[in-house]
Amino acid sequence: MRRITGSVLVVLCAIVVATSFISSAVAGWQQAQVAKVNFTPIPGGPYRIDSAHSIIGFAIKHYEISLVKGRFRDFSGNIRYDDQDVTKSSVEFAAKIESINTGVDRRDAHLRTADFLDAAKYPEMTFKSTRVESKGTDQYVLHGDLTLKGVTKPVSLPFKLTGAIKDGQGNPRFGVAAQTTINRRDFGITWGKPMENGGLDVGNEVMIDLQLEAVFTPAPKPATTQP
Repeated sequence: MRRITGSVLVVLCAIVVATSFISSAVAGWQQAQVAKVNFTPIPGGPYRIDSAHSIIGFAIKHYEISLVKGRFRDFSGNIRYDDQDVTKSSVEFAAKIESINTGVDRRDAHLRTADFLDAAKYPEMTFKSTRVESKGTDQYVLHGDLTLKGVTKPVSLPFKLTGAIKDGQGNPRFGVAAQTTINRRDFGITWGKPMENGGLDVGNEVMIDLQLEAVFTPAPKPATTQP
């Protein structure tokens, strides 16, 4: 009897394990099916950057050993996308310096002073594209003028496009991911000092990371007048 009972328990355990394995496999398959997205071609026309689902982020070395990351929370921008020739597209955006956020209030307050970005005198950072360069299939570089702390310098942003999809209201949306590096001293931001063992307490290179979601914004229909 004990042998029979033991055998039954072994069989039941095997069934439980097999059932759990099958359930996990089915769940993984279902997730894979949900994750598969059939993007459509991006329609040409005007788009606005959806700031609620976008990030204008940055990162800078501290004491040469770690990265401090931050973002601007208040910004707006527009994209004019040319679906016939992407190189004829254009981008512009502006971010409020006061909205800088690194997660530490004291540090953010310092970044807003004249030591760094001087939000009182230069309340906005702006970017306006000058051209889009094709670097091969689905590879592009956005060139434009970045104005920061009253200084305008050309920057280049390699970028990738994702989409399009239609949102719940039927509006086309697509994503833009772009990264580049700028030297803060080029824009007159020089606060900081060398360390005794070499390197800088605040790095000169600032890594820029843009994760943007653009939503189609058709021109408003002209108002009709009553006869």
